[in-house]
Amino acid sequence: MARKKKRKQNKLAAYVLTTLILLVMFVGAVMILGNYHFNPSYEQSNVSAQHKKFINKILPKSVEMQRKYKILTSITIAQAILESDWGQSRLAAKYNNLFGVKAGPGQKSVTLDTTEYTSGSPVMVHGKFRVYDNWDESIEAHAFLLAHGTDWNPMQYKEVVDADNYVDSAKALSTDGYATDPAYAEKIIKIIKKYHLNQYDKQ
Repeated sequence: MARKKKRKQNKLAAYVLTTLILLVMFVGAVMILGNYHFNPSYEQSNVSAQHKKFINKILPKSVEMQRKYKILTSITIAQAILESDWGQSRLAAKYNNLFGVKAGPGQKSVTLDTTEYTSGSPVMVHGKFRVYDNWDESIEAHAFLLAHGTDWNPMQYKEVVDADNYVDSAKALSTDGYATDPAYAEKIIKIIKKYHLNQYDKQ
C-alpha cells in the first residue's frame, strides 16, 4: 500500500512539474510576442541601421528644442525624416537643410526644384532654400520658426506649439499652413507611429 501511494505521489508531482513547465513556456512565448508587436523602443522594431543612426544623430538637438521651444521631439524628428528622406536628399546632405525651410532676403540660400501642391495637385517649381552649416543649426532654425511664426504672422504656428500630443500638433502643421501637401499631417503621424517617436516626447 505504501509503495502504491508513493507511486501516486510521484505521478502527481511529475504532473504538477510538467504543468508548471508548460505554463512558464506559455507565459514566456506571450511576453516575447508582446514585445515584438508592442515594444515602444524603435531599436526592437524592424528599423535599418541607417535609420537608427539618423534618429540618434538628430535626437539630442530635437530634445533640446522641445525643452527650449516646446516643439515635440517626435514632430521634429518625423518632419526631418519626411522632408529630408532620412537626411539623404540633396538639400539635407549638401546644404544641411532638413526641413525644406525657404530662405528670406539676405539669407544664405540655394535654388532647387521642389514639389508644391496647388488645389491638391503636385506642381514642380523652383524654390529658394536656406543653407545651414550643420544639421543642428537647421533643427534650431526650424524650432525657432514654429515658436515665433513668420514675419507677417508671429502666431502662425501657435497650435503646433500649444498641442500636448503629436496627433494634434501634426494636424496643426497642415491647418496652420506649414505644408501645402494635403496629406502632410497624415504622413507625419504615420512616421511617428511606425518608429514610436512619441517615446521621446517625455524626455
